Amino acid sequence: MTTTHGIEHLPAPRTLLTGLAMVESARWHDGRLWFAHWGAGEVVAVDLDGHAEVMAPGPRRMGWAIDWLPDGRLITTGETVTRREHDGTTTTLRDHAANEVVVAPHGGVYVDGADFDFAGGAAPEPGWIDLVDADGTARRVAEDIAFPNGMVLTPDGGTLVVAEAFAGRLTAFDVGDDGGLSGRRVWADGLGPDGIAMDADGAIWTQTADTFAHSGDPAAPAGAVVRVLDGGEVTHRVETDLPCFSCAVGGPQGRHLFLLCNEFEGIEQLTAVQARRSARVLVTELPYCR
Repeated sequence: MTTTHGIEHLPAPRTLLTGLAMVESARWHDGRLWFAHWGAGEVVAVDLDGHAEVMAPGPRRMGWAIDWLPDGRLITTGETVTRREHDGTTTTLRDHAANEVVVAPHGGVYVDGADFDFAGGAAPEPGWIDLVDADGTARRVAEDIAFPNGMVLTPDGGTLVVAEAFAGRLTAFDVGDDGGLSGRRVWADGLGPDGIAMDADGAIWTQTADTFAHSGDPAAPAGAVVRVLDGGEVTHRVETDLPCFSCAVGGPQGRHLFLLCNEFEGIEQLTAVQARRSARVLVTELPYCR
């Protein structure tokens, strides 16, 4: 591991799984990495030896994510927000499209989205975060989000951080006793956040501002993910040869960083990218973990 300007560089990641259409929504769950396999309509789990298994169906579209309720039932977003019951049946919690999802310790489901056709090239509109209860009741808890993407909760459940992709920043909210969000502030800016992850020490792993840029330099990394503290200090960095769309901290003792990487040539090329099956799941180790 090397250090540059006070930032430690992680070991080069290895390929855990390849031959995938597009990969998003990385989650470490029940001893394996789980993710949304966009373009294939699958929820996939893979272990540290690269053995993968399709665990559940998913929407046959882009723009969906997964998480679990405290009792183990799977939540999936997309055109609707659904709950997969223990017997394999599906319950629609909310008949409204959503992008990312994170489940609070009490079982409330935070979902985010923006009500415009991003893939179709429509003009951007401000996004939102809603809190969905077990009975499907939903209420808006934050607005004016510049294309909300990944969300994480701090280990104590007291702070929710959302990736504002179009603003290049991470935005934090205090979580109230009723799940409401207040005290909006900037966690860090000058980034290119998409699917983000929080480690046990409360730092966030997120994409850099140049992750989806075309530098024109074939020797330059296609993407990079950094570990950023509340306030914006960057402590660690890892580079990838494809843009990283989502990441997760997991593995035994939480010592692994998983990176979900896809080609990116612009929104209009996503169908062609999926057909090439060039997406990869990478993994590297986190030497700083306790």
